[in-house]
Amino acid sequence: MLTRASAACVLFALLCWAACSPPPDPITLAENTVIVLNTTSRDWRDVRITVNDHFTAGTPRLAAGGRLTAPLREMQTAFGQRYDVTRQLVYKVDVTATDSRGGAVDLRWLAGRGSAGSVQVR
Repeated sequence: MLTRASAACVLFALLCWAACSPPPDPITLAENTVIVLNTTSRDWRDVRITVNDHFTAGTPRLAAGGRLTAPLREMQTAFGQRYDVTRQLVYKVDVTATDSRGGAVDLRWLAGRGSAGSVQVR
């Protein structure tokens, strides 16, 4: 049975571990889905995801702290061609939006830059 002091120490250790963990990447790929996290304190509007310069998806709004999941099979080009997950690899993901104060949001994920790619705010 834990004493109060032991329980407090365990709780403190868990809080320190959670506070020291790195923040999540704003763009990740998992199970043929692009996942975009709005890690800011402002809502985003007119969110547009572009994969490999041609395939797009988007949403009118992504709330602060919100998450957008975009299956690759749902993405298409301007001519209506769908992304074929059996024949194509993702090498680049661009996310553009406008925040609630009118500022530009511009994120990029590039394959081959470490195991999870890299995200750059431009």
